[in-house]
Amino acid sequence: MADARPSPGRRLLAAWKRLSPLPGGRWIFGRLIGFMVPYTGSIRPIVVELRPGYARVQIRDRRAVRQHLGSVHAIALANLAEFTSGSAMITGLPDGMRGIVTRISIEYFKKARGLLTAECTCEVPSGHEQRQLDVVATVRDGAGDAVARATVTWLVGPTPGSGQAAGAAPEGSLAGARG
Repeated sequence: MADARPSPGRRLLAAWKRLSPLPGGRWIFGRLIGFMVPYTGSIRPIVVELRPGYARVQIRDRRAVRQHLGSVHAIALANLAEFTSGSAMITGLPDGMRGIVTRISIEYFKKARGLLTAECTCEVPSGHEQRQLDVVATVRDGAGDAVARATVTWLVGPTPGSGQAAGAAPEGSLAGARG
């Protein structure tokens, strides 16, 4: 695909490679994520490691992400798991491709407190065909105990204007989807 636009994941990975080795680079990268994806920025993700098919991301337990019971809110954990799964998955997408979440399911095992680390290892998508991928991210506390596990279903397919064949988009396709 000579005319394919760089995938969002390749741009993300390029920014990570450029910023992460610099003093304060991981902090800057986290703020860049917050600017690009404001809702994800609300949890202030700290990317620890990122490569195609793998991501490790942390959030700190702070008042802004807590609920009334004094632990990290369930939706903050879902946000962390979704971001981690997407970071691992989209950094491996070929140019001209993108992923859009179509489903999230999450299990909660215990109250989430302290520094939380989400980790995801997944299949690196290849080719340019549209398909669905289930990607799992596990969130652990400082003791290494799993506090939550999310399965995020991603619809992966060509970006609009990426040089893919034109035509009517099937139901459930990425055509016309925002993201």
